[in-house]
Amino acid sequence: MAIICSNISLSRVLTTLVLMTILAAEKRVCIRIPDQITETTRLGIHPTTAAPSLKSAVFALGSFWRSEAVFGCLNGVLQTTVGYAGGSKTNPEYRSLGDHAKSVQVVYDDRLISYKQLLEVFWSSHDYRQVFGQGPDVGNQYRSIIFTNGTEEFRLASVSKEREQTKSRSSIVTTQIQPLGPFYPAEPEHQKFELKRRPFLLQLMGNLPEEELERSHLAAKLNSYAAELCPPNIQKKIDVKINDIIKKGWPILSNL
Repeated sequence: MAIICSNISLSRVLTTLVLMTILAAEKRVCIRIPDQITETTRLGIHPTTAAPSLKSAVFALGSFWRSEAVFGCLNGVLQTTVGYAGGSKTNPEYRSLGDHAKSVQVVYDDRLISYKQLLEVFWSSHDYRQVFGQGPDVGNQYRSIIFTNGTEEFRLASVSKEREQTKSRSSIVTTQIQPLGPFYPAEPEHQKFELKRRPFLLQLMGNLPEEELERSHLAAKLNSYAAELCPPNIQKKIDVKINDIIKKGWPILSNL
């Protein structure tokens, strides 16, 4: 903990420290600069190699730009990635989806948020009665799907769907429940889409390289903030923090 290596930009370190305090909007926060920034630290945590408490879930609920922002500000969600799932086409692309649905992958710590809670957010964040579309976005790629990993997730998803159907007796819940197959991350320009519409926020983060941005916990949170989808109290705290930075005119370092 004694030395920050010289190959790390001082402006990047100072900027990151300031913006990481945004995470204080959650109840607990711990900021630590490691002695050595490893590849794992730089790119983020992969659910396949992470601690047992880290899990991933995949949902399709319409436009994946908004879907990613729906989950990013939740306490316990660490990473969000938009992509394509549920179809048979290999290596789908935005302009050539095949039968895939636009989806979002959520990496979360199940000590802080449960799969059941993620399902509640899923149901409350879109119109699951609409057939093959959400609002003005119409097409098979916008269908509502819960992708499950194993029997327990399937059970929880099925129970939650039955509950929602009970609430909506006059219409049919169109949401599909299916085992998760391959998840194909979407092209870089679709990741953290709402955040990228606010260049000032990207500058405050130090203009991270695309790969870092996609895996950043802070970027996931600010993506939700940019879409105004954080809980009101969190949205307000981030507003205050950003306004304070603007008033102080700091950070002002662009290079050394």
